[in-house]
Amino acid sequence: MMDKLKRQMGFIMEVDKLKEIFRQSIVSSGARYENDAEHSWHISLMAILLSEHANERVDVLRVVKMLLIHDIVEIDAGDTYNYDEEALLDKRQREEAAAERLFGLLPDDQRDEFMELWEEFEEKKTPEARYAAALDRLQPMLLNYMTQGKSWIDHGINSDMVFRKNRHIEDGSEVLWDFAEEMLNDCIDRGYLKR
Repeated sequence: MMDKLKRQMGFIMEVDKLKEIFRQSIVSSGARYENDAEHSWHISLMAILLSEHANERVDVLRVVKMLLIHDIVEIDAGDTYNYDEEALLDKRQREEAAAERLFGLLPDDQRDEFMELWEEFEEKKTPEARYAAALDRLQPMLLNYMTQGKSWIDHGINSDMVFRKNRHIEDGSEVLWDFAEEMLNDCIDRGYLKR
């Protein structure tokens, strides 16, 4: 029992590093970049609040678990910006190696559960994974809206790129995609996002 607890505590201490992995999204105040832990918390809360808008009935606890662990791999693999095509080429390999190391710190049963949840999120084949992925893409767009497109502007991102990279929100929630489209069109009208 004590060995299991030590492994769990070791994992808990290791994943504290998620607070130091910064994303390309700017927090709503515009003061700084968001870290992965903040992102995971924010989308987990969104999962609870917005679950009625999922296309299919979902197990919200499973969605929250997925969202809390899906970016843990970025401790080793780093955050890969959604619009960086070159970095996306080897993203899967980097993240898979990270998942094996990080989840491997856990007792076997929990290692297997975390790997399964991470793979489910990555494959986006279940209603839970599609809904989780929708929230994962919607949240950075909300932050861009609240910061007048700062991250998009800083990286030279245009509306075609944003629509193309985020359209899969619709697979998890048509309602949230409709909201996102309306918000993106407003961003274009306000000059936060170039055509």
